[in-house]
Amino acid sequence: MTPSAFVSPSLLPALPEILMAVGAMALLMLGVFRGQPQSRVVTQGALLVLLLTAALVLLQGGARVETFAGGFVTDSFARYAKILILLGSGVMLIMAQGYLKRENMDRFEFPVLVLLATLGMMMMVSAGDLISLYMGLELQSLALYVLAAFKRDSQRATEAGLKYFVLGALASGMLLYGASLIYGFTGTVNFVKLAAFFGEAHGQPGLGLIFGLVFLTAGLAFKISAVPFHMWTPDVYEGAPTPVTALLASAPKVAAMALFVRVMAQPLLGMSGQWQQIIVFISIASMALGAIAAIGQTNIKRLMAYSSIGHMGFALVGLAAGTEEGVQGVLIYMAIYVAMNFGVFGCIMAMRDKVGQLEGISDLAGLGRTNPMMALALALLMFSLAGIPPLAGFFAKFYVFLAAVHAGLYALAIIGVLASVIGAYYYLRIIKIMYFDEPAKVQEWPMNGPLRIIVAGSSLFSLLFFAYPMPVLTSAARAASSLFN
Repeated sequence: MTPSAFVSPSLLPALPEILMAVGAMALLMLGVFRGQPQSRVVTQGALLVLLLTAALVLLQGGARVETFAGGFVTDSFARYAKILILLGSGVMLIMAQGYLKRENMDRFEFPVLVLLATLGMMMMVSAGDLISLYMGLELQSLALYVLAAFKRDSQRATEAGLKYFVLGALASGMLLYGASLIYGFTGTVNFVKLAAFFGEAHGQPGLGLIFGLVFLTAGLAFKISAVPFHMWTPDVYEGAPTPVTALLASAPKVAAMALFVRVMAQPLLGMSGQWQQIIVFISIASMALGAIAAIGQTNIKRLMAYSSIGHMGFALVGLAAGTEEGVQGVLIYMAIYVAMNFGVFGCIMAMRDKVGQLEGISDLAGLGRTNPMMALALALLMFSLAGIPPLAGFFAKFYVFLAAVHAGLYALAIIGVLASVIGAYYYLRIIKIMYFDEPAKVQEWPMNGPLRIIVAGSSLFSLLFFAYPMPVLTSAARAASSLFN
């Protein structure tokens, strides 16, 4: 922690969040009073709000500033995570336009809900106490519950939204119970005061505090779909509209992982001996399940759900190290993971025929002959997700494994490498189906201009990351340093 952190009495540190909240309310009123014909205008307005918010975040600088009595914090770490979150939400909105029109889902509520979810994510990464943590997390979650069930005439989407809501409510209850135990045994919810408590001799954790830590960790693990709190992920990914699945796989993952890192690396750093064991367990379990359970999947969205579980396990390897280098590895991993997901879900959105959307892995058969450019882009992204050098996905895993080795967690790093090798099977299987199987049927694979640009950009990022990685590496190093110095 930074003892000399500036505590601001003004609202300026929260100006990006205030702009987003006001923008979301204004666009909601526009949609309500002008009706559905304004859905395109509302979407363009939402993109403008995201762009302006990103500009304000960049202008804030990296100095640590607190406001709302320490409940809201801005620093380099929050800025890094917020830019990734805003990028994820903005790209998803652009990708979704063609899909929403084809599926008769082009309603003004969609971009408004995305803005409100993004606002919750930004509040999460700037949380300075347990109360603001919960407020941000619930704002994000409530908007995402509705988005998951946004396709009202689809039984699968309704089921996905209901499962997400019920299990999310259970996880929120566990998190609240853990937070109440921590408050009860320490007398504070503020992260700075909690860090001071655990840093002093009388702050040695008792049994009650350890129980609080376990429940708090369980609630946070649910949000990143880490094992054993992953059960919602495959069903929600499969049932939700594909643009919503793309959102769930990007921005909320960044927000939840950033919140996880902030809570563990700041207020609970003094309990690292206790929480490190929990993180190591859920990391190994997530990597193993993600590698093995995806092998038998036939639906590409379910496969990406198990892939997401596995990748969150890999990212947690960096957190388990409990060092500044480990946090830097987590931040690098999340940036690369989000960039790869843009391209993969762009290709999934283009999977359709005259009847409707296609989701079967077998539907990719012969894609190398029927649409060679899309097959090449998807193959590059699959190789990158598998961690094949010199693609970006390799460097994501390299930095978290290196941090684990430097922290003495050799067994965890070895298990991670083995899980990565096993998981490569189902990524390579998709490439085999695209290039060596006979085409099942003639497909259109429609991809509009913005979608083509996003898929191409994601593929080129994965391919050329090794040539100029410094912007991501230096930004992540600066963000990680702000948590420990």
